[in-house]
Amino acid sequence: MPRGQKSKLRAREKRRQAREKPNDQAGAQATGPEEEESPSSPSSGLKDAPQSSSTTETPSNPPVHGGVHSTTTTAAAISNASSSKGAKNQVAERSNASQVEETTEQLVHYLLYKYQMKEPVTKADMLRNVIQVYRNHFHEIFKRASDHLELVFGLDVKEVDPNRSTYVLVNKLEVSCDERDNRGVPNTGVLMTVLGVIFTNGNCATEEQVWEVLNMMGLYAGRNNLIYGDPKKLITEDFVQQKYLQYRHVPGSDPPRFEFLWGPRAYAETSKMKVLEFLAKVHDTIPSAFPPCYEEALRDEEERARARVAARARTAAMASARSRATASRSSHTKINNTHRAHRMLESRSICQVRKMVRYTLRPKDKSKEGEVQM
Repeated sequence: MPRGQKSKLRAREKRRQAREKPNDQAGAQATGPEEEESPSSPSSGLKDAPQSSSTTETPSNPPVHGGVHSTTTTAAAISNASSSKGAKNQVAERSNASQVEETTEQLVHYLLYKYQMKEPVTKADMLRNVIQVYRNHFHEIFKRASDHLELVFGLDVKEVDPNRSTYVLVNKLEVSCDERDNRGVPNTGVLMTVLGVIFTNGNCATEEQVWEVLNMMGLYAGRNNLIYGDPKKLITEDFVQQKYLQYRHVPGSDPPRFEFLWGPRAYAETSKMKVLEFLAKVHDTIPSAFPPCYEEALRDEEERARARVAARARTAAMASARSRATASRSSHTKINNTHRAHRMLESRSICQVRKMVRYTLRPKDKSKEGEVQM
């Protein structure tokens, strides 16, 4: 073969080998990761199989595995971030709830102070003196404080001036004037609770039944309470002396047992319906949820309404009688005055006549008589 052809063939062979060598390296690199990724894969034992399919398909697999790993990592990071954010939100909510509760307690004390000083309070006062930075939670704090005052102290928060958002605290009992000067902490909440126990137990409750409920409120016989003092003295002496309760011995009981009933002042200053409404609020329900008591309270309201109508009728009749008596006395007075005037005129006329008669009958002057004779 001529030397020129040999050199051409040799150059062509070198170029072919140069083209095949990169493909062999790519195939080797492609099969290496696949064998490490899945050792049990059937392709790992096929070393003599053609590399065309492996060189075209296998390189596309690592990016898939890498993409899955990347997506999983990203999802985990997002999940961790969400969990961290949720935990922070829970901590913030707990802190916020704690601050709201603390502010509610402060508002209760502030409103009690205003009640004891007999002063109204405005929304601006509460925001400025108590709530301050938690003004966005005003309605929640105000409602909680109002409920606490009603259930614990028996005080209703009533709005008296909607334009200025002015409120006053009113005792649930229609207390008499001499009791309104009491500047102590009101104990109406305890009294309303005891009256409710009596009412729901057939208008007569044993001492055990009353203490069972009071113990749930944290009040125990013989243990002083920070707000109410000695609870046993309060319900068996103070309320009895004030005639809100009757505390009597159960006849024939051995050992001696005692029971509670409503006193005359309780009947005068509150009603069964008001007490039932108080109990319903304590249990977060409505009065009709206690059917027998509700029906009895309705009958009591009807009787009270009839008694009020009769009282108004009696008052109107008495007022009319007084008016007629006054008119009669006035007419008699006028008649008497008229008679007196006539008698005075008559007496004056008689006096004048007598004067004229005396004047005409008096003796004449002698000097004047001599002149006449001359």
